[in-house]
Amino acid sequence: MAGALKSPKPLQSLPLLVLRGRLALARVGVLPCVAALLLLAGVAGWLWLLLQRTSLPQQLAQPLAPVVTAPPAPSANQNLADFYAVLGPQRDAEQSVKMLFDLAEKNALVLNQGEYKTARDAASGVTTYQIILPVKGEYQAIWQFALQALRAMPFAALDEVAFRRENIGEPAVEARLRLTLYLKDGGA
Repeated sequence: MAGALKSPKPLQSLPLLVLRGRLALARVGVLPCVAALLLLAGVAGWLWLLLQRTSLPQQLAQPLAPVVTAPPAPSANQNLADFYAVLGPQRDAEQSVKMLFDLAEKNALVLNQGEYKTARDAASGVTTYQIILPVKGEYQAIWQFALQALRAMPFAALDEVAFRRENIGEPAVEARLRLTLYLKDGGA
């Protein structure tokens, strides 16, 4: 059987397949082949959508998170009562200043004499006590001091912080902090 046909090797059959494909394309034409590819892509798209649609009810069947409703908004009278409850007593203003000096010492800050200014709003019965403190120390210690002061006195507001450094390599920073204490009269 010397004349028997042998099957071509896989690499040798690739050029043969390409040639057959080109001949079939030439026989049929380019336009019908493009139309067949678009039709095939459309059918694949519809099948994908159908599969997505059948999996959607399974996703919807999962339990939903419980709905959390917000508590009702407080009334204006409640807001006003909460505001006055947070104010510090005016009679303790000097104690608040002493607390600032103690916190500065605790944070290893040099705290020079500050400037103090008082103002009163007669209509609301609220007194503001503005304190300007020049401090000197490490940058992080100054911020710790400011945050500790606000935590210790919830009736205080940090209005301004300004930093200054004489030399770029110097670890100590000079800062100017402006705090306002909101205080209520003893009878308010």
